Amino acid sequence: MPPKTVSKATKRCEHTSLTYSSTNHAAEIGFKRKTLPERLAAATPRGTLKSVPETAIESVGAFPAPLVLPDDDIALDPKCPPQSLRSWIQLKERNKVTPERKTIYLALPPGYDSDVEFVKQWSQPRLKSKGPEIEHPKAQDVLEYLQAFYHGLPVKLFPRENLRFTSEIGDLDDILKSDEDRQVIGLHFKKGYGNKGIRTRPRPKGDYNHQLNLDDLLVAAIWALPEDAYALVMLVDHDLYEDEEDEFVCGRAYGGSRVAVITTARYNPALDTKQEVEREHAWPASHCTSHLNVLVDGKGVANVRKRKISISDPDDTEETPLQAAVSAHNFLPSLNSSPSPSSLSGLWLGRVCRTASHELGHCFGMGHCAYYACSMQGSASIIEDARQPPYLCPVDLAKMVTATGADVRERYEKILGFCERKRDVHLFAAFGAWVRGRLGELE
Repeated sequence: MPPKTVSKATKRCEHTSLTYSSTNHAAEIGFKRKTLPERLAAATPRGTLKSVPETAIESVGAFPAPLVLPDDDIALDPKCPPQSLRSWIQLKERNKVTPERKTIYLALPPGYDSDVEFVKQWSQPRLKSKGPEIEHPKAQDVLEYLQAFYHGLPVKLFPRENLRFTSEIGDLDDILKSDEDRQVIGLHFKKGYGNKGIRTRPRPKGDYNHQLNLDDLLVAAIWALPEDAYALVMLVDHDLYEDEEDEFVCGRAYGGSRVAVITTARYNPALDTKQEVEREHAWPASHCTSHLNVLVDGKGVANVRKRKISISDPDDTEETPLQAAVSAHNFLPSLNSSPSPSSLSGLWLGRVCRTASHELGHCFGMGHCAYYACSMQGSASIIEDARQPPYLCPVDLAKMVTATGADVRERYEKILGFCERKRDVHLFAAFGAWVRGRLGELE
């Protein structure tokens, strides 16, 4: 069962007390976070404290511990060792960026041949009541976010004319005999290379009436990978499944094959109430102490570091980075009380951007993070996903700049520039405030 969610209150929570450490559920399940010296050493190539870079010096106010709530990804395997920079460098399966293979491609949701237009309807959720019209995430926005996040490498759009659903099924080598009676559609991705068969399954009682098979889409992405590509992430609008027991999956990366597929379907804010996804206590407000107390059934949190914050102008840099992020989050109108269609569209965009950057991280060989609350943390549910931050912790940031060759400050400036252009979106307003605070710490 998912953890409890906070019922909507008539008065908006102001998140006046923040938690910077893990909840006491971490100790109950045997999760032991690495010590400060161990975390600092984990961000160095040799795994020692002799060469800790300035950008790896942590700030509690910028890089809190992972929250570790019941049924979180870390809680499912609390003793799994985290991946240090040294172990990442030594990873044999890791693909290195080369001058010939350095471009990241973003593939937009496929188009449709006229004889499979009906497949487009499968991307529409079943809703009991029609709410406000929410605009799908724009391709250019996702592209620009990834260009900032992966600053140092070229990030381009995969030609959409090369990617469309068709009735010509093509390759069926990977289709199981047990699926032979299941409807299969074709995915065309490159002229002269044929099509790939994509399994589908009906969901008479699901949130979407049909789902596409994630494994088949990932195989198609491997076939579509351009010669100059370091990695390719494909967006789809349809609900996905992997195994028969899955209710749904949001996406996955085949890191060794340098491809990832994610769906925008489950991030649609129109499904938030049914999926019990928090809006007001999404990151950065996921560190709100009173909210966390409810999620751990009133047991409280261990070693809580509380700091009173004031809701002020989001450009205020006197707060810690996390405090500044919460201030920016609360400076915008509530996402629960009659949110505007544009704010919900921004909410959808932010979720897709964060997930796309996470899955691409796996293509760079990064594992799930357990050192800090971090963009590379794993998510065991759509509920947990909303709590994860968009930033990279010092350890994973060290991996990123090693792979891309980017300057840390320049990368932060690029992200800040994107966030300032999207300052009316809660996630990006908060991320921008966090980045300003972190840059201030690095001065």
